[in-house]
Amino acid sequence: MAEHVCPIWVGHLLASPLRKLFQNPSKILGAYVSRGKHVLDVGSAMGFFSLYMASVVSPDGKVYSIDLQQEMLDKLMEKAKAKNLDSSIEPINCSTNSLCIEDLEGKIDFALIFAVLHEVTDQERFLGEVFNALRPGGTCLLSEPKGHVNQKAFELSLELAEKVGFKLEHCPSIPRGLSVIMSKKRY
Repeated sequence: MAEHVCPIWVGHLLASPLRKLFQNPSKILGAYVSRGKHVLDVGSAMGFFSLYMASVVSPDGKVYSIDLQQEMLDKLMEKAKAKNLDSSIEPINCSTNSLCIEDLEGKIDFALIFAVLHEVTDQERFLGEVFNALRPGGTCLLSEPKGHVNQKAFELSLELAEKVGFKLEHCPSIPRGLSVIMSKKRY
């Protein structure tokens, strides 16, 4: 589903513990992820957020870490195994035109789309797949990097999110990010 692919060497930078100084996973995700939840990390790379979420949702929950590059997922699972979190993470190698999560329809409590939507060619389809995976009442945090994505492009993405059915809830403050919490309405 990606137009551009993050190089592996950038994946190593994104997984650096120093990143926690300005993007702390517990501060960003703590209000949305808890024990027993089933969560998506779309564009997980080497697991900066997936590893944190797995430590929170385990042992009863599951993190579905989705990435286009198998090498990123392999590195993530090496790290997960070293932290004894591998049973709480399911890696999903998506394709360029599908997230490959049809079997998760209506099962996800929370989805994270962090600094990846701008790389997607068909944003409407991508957002629709995430929306379908969420259970009614489920939430999604969409965050794009400020400077790399301008406000107008972000607003166009939000229009697509609403078009597929998301309800925009509020905009959390995330350092260096344009961010929104969206929900799937209960029916």
